[in-house]
Amino acid sequence: MIKKSLFKKSSFLVVFIALLSLETQAQQDPQYTQYMYNTMSVNAGYAGQRDVLSATLLYRTQWVGLEGAPKTLTFGIHSPLRNERLGLGLNVVSDQLGPSEETNVDANISYSIPLDYDSDLELSFGIKAGVHFLNTDWSKGVFSFNDPSFQENINLISPTIGSALYLHSKKWYIGFSVPNFLTTDHYDDFQESIATERLHYFLIGGYVFDLNNDLKLKPSFFVKAVSGAPLIADLSLNALYDNKFTLGLAYRWDDSVSVLAGLQITKGLYAGYAYDLTTTGLNNYNSGSHEIMLRFELQKIGRLISPRFF
Repeated sequence: MIKKSLFKKSSFLVVFIALLSLETQAQQDPQYTQYMYNTMSVNAGYAGQRDVLSATLLYRTQWVGLEGAPKTLTFGIHSPLRNERLGLGLNVVSDQLGPSEETNVDANISYSIPLDYDSDLELSFGIKAGVHFLNTDWSKGVFSFNDPSFQENINLISPTIGSALYLHSKKWYIGFSVPNFLTTDHYDDFQESIATERLHYFLIGGYVFDLNNDLKLKPSFFVKAVSGAPLIADLSLNALYDNKFTLGLAYRWDDSVSVLAGLQITKGLYAGYAYDLTTTGLNNYNSGSHEIMLRFELQKIGRLISPRFF
């Protein structure tokens, strides 16, 4: 029992330090496999682009079986306003990693400019602003070091502000965003791990191919860059059959391969699932990552909304 407890504590610490090290990890923000269905969380310009009130709930548990691995819960809701050029949204993200918990609450607003009415080409400008909460609790008993960094709990509140561009038509989209321009330095002994926020740059894109009346194919990508760290690239290919059934494959560069599946249960309710299989050395210590998503959309009475694949 003692050996098992020590192993859990060691693995807990290894995961925590590995993920928070700014020298080896490009990602400080949570990652998603179903980013193509959770677009507002990575690009504020997407707010209101579903043409209806749209709410998304996503839960991700990463590296199942590895003590202290990340768990992320995301809720987003957005809608176009009356003039339909303005979109408004709210995004809440809770990310747990070892003894730390980070929560982001962001308001998103977008403004769209028509560029070509024939193709519905629009350029949307997005701004997000909110609050970031960081809390650590060392009382979980997994750290037994003399380092003073592990002796006092940390509770920090920081403002966030970011912006985005989102160019889209009936068939394709591409977007660029910086989710937070502000950098913060807190608590000298801890700032090299989770208290220093570096600038993130997100690039997303996708294209929808109509193979026939029942089948659509959408390749998409998501590239994340952080200063001083390697790029992280996600590539995916999803197929939509009869506007109801979705099946796809994805690859996160030098990290994992994924299978995605989804079902449009009703006109207003969509459910999605993704499973990631780790391709790095961590695959010996976990059974993969799971991601579950629900999207509810309030259909407009008396107005037919064309099915959307993005």
